[in-house]
Amino acid sequence: MLETHETISGEETGEPGAGKPRVEREFTVKERSYWQMAGRRFLRHRGAVVSLFVFILLVVFAFVGEKVWHYKWNGNFIDYRDISKAPSLKHPFGTDERYDWMAEVMRGTQQSLKVAFIIALLGTGAGAVWGVVSGYFGGFIDSALMRLADLVLTVPPLALAAALAYSGGGKLWQIGVVLGAVSAPYVARVVRGVVLSLREREFIEAARALGASNLRIMWRHLLPNTTPVLIVNATLLIATGILAETALSYVGFGIQSPDTSLGILISHAQGAVTTRPWLFYFPGLFIILIALSVSFIGDGLRDALDPRQTRERR
Repeated sequence: MLETHETISGEETGEPGAGKPRVEREFTVKERSYWQMAGRRFLRHRGAVVSLFVFILLVVFAFVGEKVWHYKWNGNFIDYRDISKAPSLKHPFGTDERYDWMAEVMRGTQQSLKVAFIIALLGTGAGAVWGVVSGYFGGFIDSALMRLADLVLTVPPLALAAALAYSGGGKLWQIGVVLGAVSAPYVARVVRGVVLSLREREFIEAARALGASNLRIMWRHLLPNTTPVLIVNATLLIATGILAETALSYVGFGIQSPDTSLGILISHAQGAVTTRPWLFYFPGLFIILIALSVSFIGDGLRDALDPRQTRERR
């Protein structure tokens, strides 16, 4: 970035225009880091910025709103005069036969987001280690790890999670762990491709020449260079995770009662679409908002962290 500094000199000469101050301009270059340039590119992506704002509001609504809203999910019953009422100032999302629907949606959004975050963290973390080890060592280790990835990818994740729930293990963290584990091979393949292009670079050869161990090279040199790819994949896993959890809960194989989630709310309200549509549309709206906002954030991050965009245009 160029910065201009003006210096005014009061020298006078006998030439035409003498007596006017002379302006001297000095140009300095301000260096920006990779992350500063990425941040500026992200802020220019309007869709991603708006989506980030929407997603933050959804998280605050789910995790903070439950603490301050005077109706509690599956807790205090509403007044019998407010049963099955349409949205109003007293009940912004309406009510069902027993509860305030806004409190139910808050809890459902919170639980669905928790599962999505577990999927993203586990899938990204395990996939990063998997891909770095496979790409760095190559040979037999690479072949064995990639064949294992192929094997895991043949297992339908929803069927595996449904089998877990059917066997009595349909808890929030168990659903997240199963779906996160079967998502790791996707991340591992992407990370492996990045590592294959980096392991023969000069800075890796220099680290080897200085006596760095394999673990240090992978941890300090290769893994940090895969950070942009991991960030983008984490956002995509949140979007797919929220949809996967919703699908499982909708068919009864996700989070189990007495807890709730957005999928459970939609499943319970599907019979009331024509008579009490607010019970169905509000959970559906939140699923759409979460999936779309996270997808747009991922698009913005992918554009901002693209390593080919080395110059910043003004």
